[in-house]
Amino acid sequence: MPEYAKLEEVRQEFLDRAFRVVWCSVSTVDTKGRPRARILHPYWEPDLTGWIGTWRDSPKAKHLAGNPYVSVAYIAEVFKPCYAECIAEWDDSLETKQRVHELFKNAPAPMGYDTTQIFGAVDNPRFGILKLKPYQLEVSTFPGPHVVWRADRGE
Repeated sequence: MPEYAKLEEVRQEFLDRAFRVVWCSVSTVDTKGRPRARILHPYWEPDLTGWIGTWRDSPKAKHLAGNPYVSVAYIAEVFKPCYAECIAEWDDSLETKQRVHELFKNAPAPMGYDTTQIFGAVDNPRFGILKLKPYQLEVSTFPGPHVVWRADRGE
């Protein structure tokens, strides 16, 4: 049974685990209502805004057009998984692309990387930025506490 917590009780542990694990499984719902998972590399800011650099014309773009919700799972540490249930939206402004590029470029390895090595120039119209805003965070330790924060339960 989960223990419900305030955001401040799970924020730092979620961020620590996400930055340590780096790669996660992100699931969307396809145009036929079926789940689809892929491995992605979000950068989480202290306010828990997540950023993902990705191809703007990828299958996930079609999925998100029909259903903007994503499930993010960090499971590399099998006895310490954490999850973020989020609403995703595209932010295609050049200002945001440049800012997120700098976040990734200036982050220490293994979080950091140069987005231009994958996506080309920051102003490439195919280079997309997904903004993630969690409405639920879950931090588990086995055997041990299973702590959940949900936005609809208040801070």
